[in-house]
Amino acid sequence: MDARAVLADMLTRPFAVARQVLDGITTAELNAHLAAGTNSIAWLLWHTGREADVQLAALASAPEVWTAQAFHARLGLPAEGFGFGHTAEQAAAVRIEDPATLGDYLTAVEEALAAYLERLQPADLDAVIDTSYDPPVTRGARLVSIIDDAAQHAGQAAFIRGALGWDAPRP
Repeated sequence: MDARAVLADMLTRPFAVARQVLDGITTAELNAHLAAGTNSIAWLLWHTGREADVQLAALASAPEVWTAQAFHARLGLPAEGFGFGHTAEQAAAVRIEDPATLGDYLTAVEEALAAYLERLQPADLDAVIDTSYDPPVTRGARLVSIIDDAAQHAGQAAFIRGALGWDAPRP
């Protein structure tokens, strides 16, 4: 298995967890905060999609799924921003009333990432795309970072859903 295949497999996992978290969720659960100043499932999964979408758009020199497919309008959220640096108040303002549309957005981002990976050649993963870091960031490292962030936030969302009484299906 080459690195692109590993990345493609890794990519599916956090998005599958996110969709599982959204399955059967109520609007109250989606927007619940376990304590003051903490993020909701809505914010975590919105941010998961947005951070992947924003970074993919930069990598692929393509429009963001968020605006190109009008998910911002469908979810009633601003076209700009992805949550980085949000204050607790800004994060709390991200309320989502339709978990299915959030799931559709996550799926669309996952599909865009998968299509991008399919177009890459093995050597493309070694290309330096950001020299502002030491060491410089390669395309492969950026893709790992995107997937890692998605996995962490999907896990956080699953934890919150469990704390709210979710009895997750077991394999």
